[in-house]
Amino acid sequence: MAEKILFLTGKLAEPSLHRVLADMAPLPFEYRVHQLGVSVAALITDKMIARRLKPEDVADCDQIIVPGRVRGDLDALSLQLKVAVVRGPEEVKDLPLFFGRERKQPDLSRYDVNIFAEIVDAPERSIESIVERAQYYADNGANVIDIGCLPEEKFPHPEEAVIALHERGFKVSVDSLEMDDLRRAGKAGADYLLSLTEKTYHLAEETDAVPILVPAVMGSLDSLERAMELMDKINRPWIADPILDPIHYGLTNSIVRYHQLRQKYPDAPMMMGVGNLTELTDADTSGINALLFGIISELQITNVLATEVSPHARRAIKEADIARRMMFAARDDSSLPRDFTGDLMVAHDRRPFPDSSQDVAELASNIKDPNYRIKVAEEGIFMFNRDGLMQDVDPFAFYPQLDLKDDTGHAFYLGAELAKAQIAWQLGKRYTQDEELEWGCAVSKEEVDLNEQKEQGTTMKKGNKS
Repeated sequence: MAEKILFLTGKLAEPSLHRVLADMAPLPFEYRVHQLGVSVAALITDKMIARRLKPEDVADCDQIIVPGRVRGDLDALSLQLKVAVVRGPEEVKDLPLFFGRERKQPDLSRYDVNIFAEIVDAPERSIESIVERAQYYADNGANVIDIGCLPEEKFPHPEEAVIALHERGFKVSVDSLEMDDLRRAGKAGADYLLSLTEKTYHLAEETDAVPILVPAVMGSLDSLERAMELMDKINRPWIADPILDPIHYGLTNSIVRYHQLRQKYPDAPMMMGVGNLTELTDADTSGINALLFGIISELQITNVLATEVSPHARRAIKEADIARRMMFAARDDSSLPRDFTGDLMVAHDRRPFPDSSQDVAELASNIKDPNYRIKVAEEGIFMFNRDGLMQDVDPFAFYPQLDLKDDTGHAFYLGAELAKAQIAWQLGKRYTQDEELEWGCAVSKEEVDLNEQKEQGTTMKKGNKS
């Protein structure tokens, strides 16, 4: 007879648990899922389980598996319930590994948000330069190339820019406050025009381009709705953008506007320009994009305008691409946006220190050769060989204890490795000797490949690998 397992979980994780178990079929056991009435599984304790499980809940089960973060004495709980209670993995998605199966890889191929990537200084660029920048954006995930026009600055060649981009297969939008710029772009075949209002919507009658509608009065949802209604009267498609404002200049109210518009118009095509946060906030754009695309996913906004102007926003388009795919997968999985990809975790890792200080000490005790090994644990940096184990948080503290016999090559190698180890320990990143630190999408694939090529060609380093 097959073993019967009872899986305990919280409200948020329950749909994901059902899906993971279904994907593991066929299973060598029978199971039931019992939701304990707690939103977050990590808040469950042994005492809570004892209080909330009724005798009939466990009468027919041979084993109870609880989330890995459940706190308390499970041995005592097992005796109390007269059923073995076992901690499962910390993450629901790791259940296949827990049962000796391969974990299902997340599908990040899907998304439902189009990225408009703006070339903000297009009037100052040559056609060749515009096309080059467009290709860079497309390579990083952009679906539409937005030609930005500068206030009070003449744009001598918008038609040529639109035509050149179309010839290379790009969809094109043009962004300007000047109606003449938009009119010229529309006649040249632009696919989208940013932006029209209730006062300028009539320009849409002169072109096949889809207009992005914005309020004629800053922050006025009524103005935007009137523009939407006017477009419907002339039977033309449109996209509505209530405008996301910067922090301390109306951010919260602007998010409320997006929510109100979605509630009133469940099927309205909408856009959000994220640059007012990514560009105008001194914080890593990877986290800002993750949060904004979570909101975008919940509100089912299907178009985003993104920029890379400030040097600190130099990966914003790629981050937007990753964020939209991650949020789509999480929403489709009815789960939190965790364990789909680490590409937006630029500064920190969720599990930075896989080895404890005890693990490192045990490994060090078995080393029989003079080559130095480097490990990073929560307590700091560890360096060891057959002659002993050293630990510190300052790389310079190791050198008086090293026997390098004037080997400058080895000293250079250890210096480079210890610098990486120090960064990993300070930031909370995973360190593996002789491998590059993982920086998510903050470092391009080309840069990673270049570093690896350089490392492979560095005989000094190759000769000192452990």
